Amino acid sequence: MIHFETFPELRRLHSQEHLLPEQIAARTGLAVKTVRKWLKKERYEARKKQKVQSAGKLDPYKDLLLAWLEKHPYTGVQILRRLRAECGYTGGKSVLNAFIAKVRPARPAAFLKLAFEPGDCMQIDWGTHGTLQIGGAARKLHYFCAVLCHSRMLFVEFYLSQSLECFLAAHRNALEFFGASPRRVRHDKLKTAVLERRPGEAPRFNPHYLDFAAPYGFKPVACNVARGKEKGRVENAIGYIQKNFLGGLEISSVGALNVEARRWMEQTANVRLHRATTRRPCDLFAEEKPRLQTLPCLGYDSTKSHRVRATNRCQVHFESNRYSVPFACAGALLELRADPDTVCLYRREELVARQPRNYGRNVDLDNPDHTNRLLKERRRGEDSALLARFLALTPKAEAYYEALSLRTLCALRQVRRILLLAETYGRERTGAALEEALELGAYGSDYLRNILEYRQALEPVAGQLHLTWGQEHLGIEIPRSDCSRFSSSNPRDSAL
Repeated sequence: MIHFETFPELRRLHSQEHLLPEQIAARTGLAVKTVRKWLKKERYEARKKQKVQSAGKLDPYKDLLLAWLEKHPYTGVQILRRLRAECGYTGGKSVLNAFIAKVRPARPAAFLKLAFEPGDCMQIDWGTHGTLQIGGAARKLHYFCAVLCHSRMLFVEFYLSQSLECFLAAHRNALEFFGASPRRVRHDKLKTAVLERRPGEAPRFNPHYLDFAAPYGFKPVACNVARGKEKGRVENAIGYIQKNFLGGLEISSVGALNVEARRWMEQTANVRLHRATTRRPCDLFAEEKPRLQTLPCLGYDSTKSHRVRATNRCQVHFESNRYSVPFACAGALLELRADPDTVCLYRREELVARQPRNYGRNVDLDNPDHTNRLLKERRRGEDSALLARFLALTPKAEAYYEALSLRTLCALRQVRRILLLAETYGRERTGAALEEALELGAYGSDYLRNILEYRQALEPVAGQLHLTWGQEHLGIEIPRSDCSRFSSSNPRDSAL
């Protein structure tokens, strides 16, 4: 059972700060099951009063029970057994348990204040703040937060995913922002960092994360299950980011938000007077940095790599989107390497495509260079077929085309017009006109049209229509028709 004041706080942490039940439980000290139970309720429900039987038999022992409970948190069974053995109590168990539940003193959990040496530890975690519309899809807005435990130096960067490549890229950017690496990095059970955590056993870390940690020289440390207090520095930093930076901020894009976050870190977060240390984080960081480890010369490649096969439409599918590839790679097996900003495709270690990463849904991302080459190849094939039809007009068409190519830059356009003349005047006439034009040195469709029209004008015109019947047809007599049946028998009609 929780208090009335705790219920709206749980609702606020879930609806406004978008915290998970596990995170809310770590912040409030409640059990995860209790948090989930009350998040499902629409309103606060007070505990129903139990019907307590007459407590007359218990009244003489109430002061004694209070003294026992102050010394030690005895259970109801222990108190009942002791009352009956030492005091001769003859009452029931339900009355005793109801009284104990009412008067038992609350014992809040106690925590030790952790202290960290300079350069010893950095705490990291993810936070979530609403959604961002990307095309027709709404994506959750995530931010990666890192805090140096000694100086409280803060780093924050925003992403649209918590995938492995985003986690490693954010981790690398945080270390490059500090310009050094700590000896330990503490975090909770992140899916990208911890693959499995069994009770009583050491956590099994992601091999990619261990491979990332090796060149930077830090040791990953996972918090115990449901022990968010073990990384209280970064938990407090996330609350500070929510209130001081994200509160009331209008978000247009992730890129603009990261620029604004970098300015906020330099001008506000890391130059403020920290309440716990009473010093500015930037001043403490200047003292801590010599104790940190130097970064490797080459940064870690945080891209995610896997095999994909291009479709016959020159596309590859990645995260429900379709990225175009050159037409020569249609149906080929490619290697896709994705980082938070770009998607690269390789074929036998050769980069064949590079496009910006899109976080929308069902989007076709076409590169014009990939399709233009295919269109050129098709146009080249069409031009070859067109030229073959032209050369079939006459054996001298090849010589005519060579001379035509020397005199004009658009020889194929003239070839198309000549083939249209062949459809109008016929292939034989057009071929003969082409041979005549070659002898005259007249190159072009206009010259051929003039030759064809001139030859057509010289052809004899057909005469008037005349009968070709013989005399035997002209002597045929046709009997006169009888029209009497059309005459009227009515005298009035005859008069008319």
